[in-house]
Amino acid sequence: MKLNKRGLLVVISGPSGVGKGTVRKALFELDGHDLTYSVSMTTRKPRKDEVDGKDYYFVTKKEFERRIKEGLFLEYAEFVGNYYGTPLDIVEDKLGEGLEVVLEVETAGALQVREKMKDAVLIFIVPPSKMALYERLISRGTETNYQVNKRISKADIEFKLAHKYDYIVVNDEVFNAADRINAIIRAEHAKTARSIHTYLDMLEGENGK
Repeated sequence: MKLNKRGLLVVISGPSGVGKGTVRKALFELDGHDLTYSVSMTTRKPRKDEVDGKDYYFVTKKEFERRIKEGLFLEYAEFVGNYYGTPLDIVEDKLGEGLEVVLEVETAGALQVREKMKDAVLIFIVPPSKMALYERLISRGTETNYQVNKRISKADIEFKLAHKYDYIVVNDEVFNAADRINAIIRAEHAKTARSIHTYLDMLEGENGK
């Protein structure tokens, strides 16, 4: 019995190369969940085969900046001349439907989410070791050694932000990490602060029979 009818906002975050996207995909492959992925909004042009509302919500820069002024983003950032952000209204609608909304963002975005939504569940994904992170970045083959070392240096700074998160999950094996996140979601729903009012209302209803 699920006492907490409202969904959870689950933020998966961590340094580049720790496997956030891979863990998130594995989480969605688990059976019996009410997960939905939070689609970002952007001002960049759609690429071939990208679908509005599925890959991104594509909007003009003017529309995006209007939303910024009105506080309509959970988090946003500018990258290479384009804005990217998480629409607050869409997330709220899905949470109201009882869905668990999964958001995958960098550490700066996760901390913005914490400011806007205090009850969000922030999960920090970490590698089993610093060497494992280095090997993952190298194995991608998409960056030079210099770029990889810059990412490692950035990760060293981001690791020190872990205390701002609710949970730390070690990505030693992808499906193990996904299982741990799934367990966190179940535990969060059982927290007294999330479920006590629904339970007391249920008991009150029984007393009134």
